[in-house]
Amino acid sequence: MKTYKTFTETQRFGQWWIWLILLGLNGLFIYGIIQQIILGHPFGDKPMNDTGLFLVFGVLLLITFLFVCVRLQTYIDEDGVYVRFFPFRLTYKRYAWAEISKSYVKQYRPLLKFGGWGLRYNFSFSEKAYSVSGRNGLQLELVSGKKVLIGTNKPEELTEILISLGKQEN
Repeated sequence: MKTYKTFTETQRFGQWWIWLILLGLNGLFIYGIIQQIILGHPFGDKPMNDTGLFLVFGVLLLITFLFVCVRLQTYIDEDGVYVRFFPFRLTYKRYAWAEISKSYVKQYRPLLKFGGWGLRYNFSFSEKAYSVSGRNGLQLELVSGKKVLIGTNKPEELTEILISLGKQEN
């Protein structure tokens, strides 16, 4: 019985500027709530009402919590490639090797090709991307003609696994 290696990777949003913006906005609204509701001083030249202040702060907290929870999980074995973009996809999406015509690791530019990170499509909607950071990804070209790009921060390890499975193609 032949045993194969497997590849597992979990990624989270790690861009410092995203966290800086989120924490800055949350801090600003905490300051606003303290100023306006606790101390009784209007927050800004044209302050919103207390309900609006709490509502916007609540939405910001939910967005921040979402960024804390989001993770891209990739698993590769002899059966295929599995990807999950939690919490938007609760179960793994499986791409069986039989439905993949080519697979290889490549560098790409997420902002130019997909408009950023996340669960994205390119501008012509011909390619889907799962990406949370970095510039490297596993390119899958499917038999159906569709393309899927799965971001990775472990390009060397991923290439080794593809080679050991006999699935590395350029």
